[in-house]
Amino acid sequence: MDAMTRNTFITYQVEQLAEGVYAYLQPDGGWCVNNAGIVVGGEGTVLVDTAATEARARLLRETVRTLSPRPVTTVVNTHSHGDHTFGNHLFAPSATIVAHERAAAEMAEHGLALTGLWPQVDWGRIQVTAPHVTYRDRMTLPTAGIRVELLHLGPGHTAGDTVVWLPDQRVLFAGDLLFSGATPFVLMGSLSGSLRVLDRLRALEPLHVVPGHGPLCGPELLDTNADYLRWVRELASAGIADGLDPLELARAAGPGPYAQLLDSERLVGNLVRAYAEYHGAFAAAPVDVQGAFEDMVAFCGGLPHCGA
Repeated sequence: MDAMTRNTFITYQVEQLAEGVYAYLQPDGGWCVNNAGIVVGGEGTVLVDTAATEARARLLRETVRTLSPRPVTTVVNTHSHGDHTFGNHLFAPSATIVAHERAAAEMAEHGLALTGLWPQVDWGRIQVTAPHVTYRDRMTLPTAGIRVELLHLGPGHTAGDTVVWLPDQRVLFAGDLLFSGATPFVLMGSLSGSLRVLDRLRALEPLHVVPGHGPLCGPELLDTNADYLRWVRELASAGIADGLDPLELARAAGPGPYAQLLDSERLVGNLVRAYAEYHGAFAAAPVDVQGAFEDMVAFCGGLPHCGA
């Protein structure tokens, strides 16, 4: 099912990466339009992330059923954000939901707050369904026939990111540690931490990289995202020296060499995190997320587009 498929208003694509391993891609990869992964094992299926809305999560569930008669036995949430977790309840209680311990805490803390940012979206019937199992550093799933490793490599996109690594197939499901064709986002995580995590992911030598948003890529995406984050860090240093706040700096700088990326307003949020780290904040330290989002709205002259 490598061709693009449209179901009413939802477009999606399934690409087979190895025997029993699939990427579920949702264009265009902007706000709340995320990717997922499907790993069909000998006794059940592992699903990597769900989707933002009830309609999108139901379509994902139906697509999984076309790939294997085996039930989804495990859902891995790569991080806490609702576009990757709001569909959990459609797979529980028959599936075990697994996430990093920090991701579980963030899900409980933030609830359905994401829906308030885009009240015009038809979210449908969604709910927060907490992970049944959490881990701290690494975990191997009991998936017959395919080795599935969960790795937490430190704060990056959030404090509780998980990457799903299939070492035999060299397939990496990176969650929102990586964006393809869209602007990376570290407001709720760490800029410096993301760069460290990308170095550790590079050492895995993946062949196929499934980002949290956007088209399927190879390992070159690690360098593309790292280059962007280094640019933000250098921009922040100059802006602080010039006495500009993050919104002023973003307006003055524009997207720079990254005008082709979706959701350029994320630069403001990334600068908020870069400023905090410049002034000594530890990785994933609390910042004014609501204020940063308001500045992103001001930057683009209205609510950022959400395609969910």
